[in-house]
Amino acid sequence: MLRRLAQLEFLVAAGLLAVIVILVFAAAIMRFFGHPLIWSVDMAQLLFIWVCFFGAARAMRSKGHIAIDLAIRWVPHKWRLALEFAVTAVVLAFLGLLAVEGTRLALQNAQRQFGDSGLSYAWVTMAVPAGCVMLGIALVWNAVAAWRRRRDGETLVYTRSETEYLTVSEL
Repeated sequence: MLRRLAQLEFLVAAGLLAVIVILVFAAAIMRFFGHPLIWSVDMAQLLFIWVCFFGAARAMRSKGHIAIDLAIRWVPHKWRLALEFAVTAVVLAFLGLLAVEGTRLALQNAQRQFGDSGLSYAWVTMAVPAGCVMLGIALVWNAVAAWRRRRDGETLVYTRSETEYLTVSEL
């Protein structure tokens, strides 16, 4: 199930990125010929925020976000896992708050027009709650996997183990 979700997220993000490239390229060409595509920049910006959240969810799922673990690298696995679970609870609470407030913002901006595109600004602001949900799912998945393998002495919520370095390319 998670593998299919990861593949779907990747395909959507790659498709959106391809559309962004095409829009920006077409806008540059059309501007050169004196017929600018005014709406294309707005659409590229709208799609870019969605690509960012899809990428963040993928990085969370594969434990690919940058981490500075110098202070806790030498902490025993049991305590480090406990600390990562505490951090996970705080991050999930923050993501939940962002999702709720982002939804409120999207509903408030439903009538607002996004630039010259004619689209509702809610399409932009809905990227925040949708992205927070995707990040939350990935984080819960990692936390459950770390809990199930807590006795192996190496699996963590945010940090890849040696075996996970080998399998991360499968996502």
